[in-house]
Amino acid sequence: MTVEVERKFVYNAEMMGKLPHIGAKYIGQRQFQDQYFDTPDFLLTLKDFWLRCREGLWELKCPAVSGTTPDNETQALCSRYREITSFPLIQSEVKGIIKEHTAEGSESNSSQREQIDKVAKKEDTAICSADATKWLSDFNLICFAEFKTKRRSFMLERDGAVRVDLDQADFGYCVGEIEVLMPEGGDMNAALQRITSTAAELGLSSEERVKGKMSVYLQRYQPDHYAKLLNAHIL
Repeated sequence: MTVEVERKFVYNAEMMGKLPHIGAKYIGQRQFQDQYFDTPDFLLTLKDFWLRCREGLWELKCPAVSGTTPDNETQALCSRYREITSFPLIQSEVKGIIKEHTAEGSESNSSQREQIDKVAKKEDTAICSADATKWLSDFNLICFAEFKTKRRSFMLERDGAVRVDLDQADFGYCVGEIEVLMPEGGDMNAALQRITSTAAELGLSSEERVKGKMSVYLQRYQPDHYAKLLNAHIL
C-alpha cells in the first residue's frame, strides 16, 4: 500500500515555464471524470476517508499516520493519505467505518449490519457497473461530488520520483500539485524534503495551505457539507 504526500499550489504561465528549466519532463495530458461517494450523514468524509470512482476505477484515500512529526510549516502545507485501490479492500474498509457507526445504534440497525456483512463477503475484483451500483445502494452511499479535470503532468528526479500535476477543473478552478508516492511506513521526512526542494525551485514561498479541487467544489456547491468538514477540522 502506498502513501500519497502532496503539496498544492496556485500556478500561472510563468511557473509553467519554469518546469522544463528545473529538469521536469512533460509526460502527457489527459482528461478524467471523478465521482465521490459518502453516506447521507457523511460518515466517511467526516473521518477523512474519500471514496472515489475515476473512469470506472475505485480508490479510497485514508488518513496516513507517519512515524515522524514534521515541523509545523511543512505539516501545514502538505497532505498525506494512504491509497487503497483493491476493490475488496475498499469494501472492507468502508464496511468497518459504517459498521462501527451502526453498532452504536439500536436493534433497528441490525438489518443494515447484516446487509453490510453480506456485501463485504464478496471477493470479486472485477466489478461491473451493475454490481457497483448495487454495492453503493446496499451501503447507502450516494454521489456528493462529480466533476471533470484536465491534467498536464510532469516528472522530476529528486532522489526519487517527484510528480507535478497542473489541474483545471470544469467548474473553473485551477490548482497544481507536487506529489511523492512512498510505501507505507517509509521515510516521510525524506518525501517532505523532496517536495520542499521542488517547491523552492519553482519559486513557491511559505504560504497558507492552498485549497484542493474538492474543498472549492464543496464550498461552492455543497456549503452544508463543507461547513461540517470545517467544524471537524478535516478541511
